[in-house]
Formats: sequence, C-alpha cells, structure tokens
Amino acid sequence: MVQISHGNRFQTIFSLCRRTLGDETWGRVLAALDEKTEPQDLPHLLDGLRDTLHLPLYITDLARIEVAWHRARGKRPGLDQNVREILVNPSLTLIPVSWKNLFSLDHDRLQPGKGLPEPAQTHVMVWNHPESWKPDIREARNVDLLAIKMILEGIDPRQAAEMGSARVGDIHSAIHRAIDQDILISPPSNISRKQIPENNLPPGMASFFSSDTFTLQWHITQACDLHCRHCYDRSDRPDMSLSHALGILNEFYEFCGQMHVRGQVTFTGGNPMLYPDFLNLYQSAFDMGFGLAILGNPTPRDEMESLFKIAKPLYFQISLEGLEEYNDFMRGNGHFKRSMDFLDLLGEWNVFSMVMLTLGRNNLDQVLPLGHVLRDRTDYFTFNRLSTVGEGAKLLLPSKEDYETFLRNYEEALEKNPELGIKDNLLNILREEKQKKPFGGCTGYGCGAAFNFVALLPDGEVHACRKFPSPMGNIFKTPLMEIYQSDLAQQYRNGPEDCKECRLSLVCRGCLANTYSHGLNIFKDKDPFCFVS
Repeated sequence: MVQISHGNRFQTIFSLCRRTLGDETWGRVLAALDEKTEPQDLPHLLDGLRDTLHLPLYITDLARIEVAWHRARGKRPGLDQNVREILVNPSLTLIPVSWKNLFSLDHDRLQPGKGLPEPAQTHVMVWNHPESWKPDIREARNVDLLAIKMILEGIDPRQAAEMGSARVGDIHSAIHRAIDQDILISPPSNISRKQIPENNLPPGMASFFSSDTFTLQWHITQACDLHCRHCYDRSDRPDMSLSHALGILNEFYEFCGQMHVRGQVTFTGGNPMLYPDFLNLYQSAFDMGFGLAILGNPTPRDEMESLFKIAKPLYFQISLEGLEEYNDFMRGNGHFKRSMDFLDLLGEWNVFSMVMLTLGRNNLDQVLPLGHVLRDRTDYFTFNRLSTVGEGAKLLLPSKEDYETFLRNYEEALEKNPELGIKDNLLNILREEKQKKPFGGCTGYGCGAAFNFVALLPDGEVHACRKFPSPMGNIFKTPLMEIYQSDLAQQYRNGPEDCKECRLSLVCRGCLANTYSHGLNIFKDKDPFCFVS
C-alpha cells in the first residue's frame, strides 16, 4: 500500500481525476501505486487499469493535463531578455489529447469542463506568462497551432497565405493573438525613446517610452473636393501609380517586421476617396493585415458601402472649423450640413467617427459650442492648432495668453462632455497641476514626428509631420528604413533642445508646427505657447 503522504500528494495534483472517478475508484487507483510512482507515471498506470476498473476513456488525457498543470505551477520560466525574433514561449507544453471539454480554469484552479467530454483530436496548451510567472492553460485553437507552427518552422506569413489561399492579415492576426497571450514571445519594439533611460522616467510615464504601433499617414492624392482657407498644401503633386503604391505597402510591411511593430495605414489627402485606385489599394492594405483609418471628407453612401464591403476602418475622421456659418466660410457652403449627415451615417454603420478642428484666432470661441453640438453625434472631437503654412499663412493664431485661458476652459469642459478628446501636448501641463495622470500627447507618445508615424506624400516625399514642411527623403529614392534611421529623423524625434530637461518631455515637447509657424528653430526652441512653470 502506498504511504499516506504519497497518496495525499497524488490527491492534490490529480483533483479532477479524483472527482471524476469518485472516492471508491480513486482509492483503488491509489492502492495500485508504490513509493516509486511519480506523478508523470499516473497516465500510463491508468491506461493499464482502464479495463479492470472500468475507467472513462478520457481519464488518461485528463491525468496528463493535470501533470502538465502541476509542473507549470511550480516553475519559474527563464527567458532570455535579448529576444531578437519571435519565438515560442519556452515554457509552453503542447499536450495532444483525444477529448475536449475536460477542464476549465477558474480562479487559477482547474475545474470540471463546461459540458460533457467529447471525442476530438486536439491539443491542450500549458504555459507560464514570462513576467508574472502565472501559469495558464486552455485548449488550442487551429489559429494557435498555425501561429506556433509558423514560428517553429520559420515560415513567412506571406508564403503561408499564398500556400493556404488565405489573407496575410489573417495569418498575422493569429500571430498577434498568440503574442498578446504570451504563447509567442516577441522582441521589444524598436520604436522607443532610447535617449531617455527608462528607469529615470517620472511616475506614470513608463508606458509612453515605447510604441508597439507605427502609422503611415499616407496622403495618397492631392485631389480634393474642397478648397479650405487654411489648407497646408495645394501644390500640384501627381498621383503615384497603383503598382508603385503596392510596392510601398510591401516596403512598409518589411519595415514593421524589422521594427517589431504593428502597422497602421491612415489614408488621407486631399480626399483619399478621389484616388483612382483607392478601393484596390485599400483592399491590398487590408489583406496585408494593416490597421486602416481614413482622414477624409463627407462621402456619399454608395461609395462608403463599397468601402465597407472590404472592411470598416478603425475610424473615419472629418474636419469642422466651428459652427455652421464660420465652418462654411472656411470649407465651403453646405459643408457643415453634409458633415452632420455623414456623421449620422457613420453612426448608423457603427464606424468610430472623429471630428478635428484646426484652431486659430478666429474660431477659438467656437470650439466648446461646437463640442456641445457634436455631443452624441460623434465619438471623438478635438482640435489641432493652426499651422501657418500654405494657405494657412493668411490666418492668425491666438495669443499665448488667450490660448492658455482656452486650454484651461477646455480642460474643465472635458469632465462634462465625454466626446471631447485630448490631443494638444500642452494639456499635460494642466493635468500635472491637477495631479492627474499624464496622457500620451498628440500621437500617444508626445510629439510623434518621425517617432511612431511619418507622413508620405503622393510623389514619395516622406515628412516628419504633415502640418509643416519637414521632408526627410523620398521613398522612391531612399528606403523607408534608411529615412527613419537618418540623423535628420533622429533630430525630429529628439525634439527641441529647450525641452530636454523638462519633466514632461516624454509626453510633450510641444508642437513643432507651432514653433515653425512663429519662425523659430524647431530643433532648438520650445513651443512658444508653452507655459510650464
């Protein structure tokens, strides 16, 4: 007879097996053990006892699962911190089983499955999360096994998609889900503020150190059905061919892979819907797995329906410059009403809608009233400061004092209108004053110029920010990676020298376009509207 302490150990490890078999049968199983029997030996022992004790056919699989779960709970997985490519979590155990619905995980404990066990050839995954060491377990889905297989065998997602007549995006979705759940381990993003030591960041700012997403803000055409009085660029830049555009998508795909980030393509213009091959380009970007967004103008229903047959964008952003009279003065007669109707359509289609206002001296007092009009009509409304370039050079910015007063009123209004969004980096000064957590600033990481986004123009010019002239190269002459890693791009990422010692630098660095608009040195001088104490 096995010693009592030995039997108690088995009862602790195999609680589901004991519950399944009942005390009497479980006692007979324990009686078959000897002092040399280890937990990993029990599945084989149960195989031998199945006919004699009339055990359920699935009991061996259940025992193997409990062995793996016991091992995971007692293990602290070691993981090389210098991960350079996606790899399978070293702690992952894949258990082939012939039954499903054998267990569930509830409050970190294995519980009986939700439903009767059913015959099915599948796998159970057991793994530890690398940072918390917390174990996890669940039945593997086909997409999990696909992701694991691709990484183990070094299969390129594009090759796998071609072989399986699938979308590259679907393959990437499977890999991303596995990464999100720590089944796969990804290298850290190469989009990071490397010049700022992470351990020296102020409290609450560590999450802004590195971005796992990179956005290509693609001005795919200069063609536009509007002629706004503050347009930054009405220059005549010819549209690129679809073949060139598809080549850029492939280059962006490679860039995101090398930087270990997820790519987003934000189509804009001009009006991106006026690009002759827009639907084909949009389809290709979707098939490749990029997140998609549109910055455009109110669009007819039939054109939007054609777009939605491919995929709904993450969001669709339009612009308004104030209440109806002022907006139509800036953007053309009837634009305000068309915009309201279009926002209603986006709501009908359940597409996240955003409204952006370009803020200058003449519409400073219209922001909050417009926010009231847009309440319950859009999902997000915010503003950018005017950049006095292009036709915007004819307009005026508010004074620094008036702008600070406006920001304080806006910050108070945020608590009353949930549709109001925060974008201007300088709002972090007010949040610090009120001991609120910082927000990520203009692009989620302070000024994102050449950091977690670049702007691409129709003729291939790559700019750090579209709001002012900031060319860094041409993608038809220089690879995107080389442009991004250039000394000039690094200057934009570093921000002004005047901001380097500021405690809010990581989530701010002001607005380079505003500094440019005042004729200052964008690499040296801070945002002239800054009022940090």
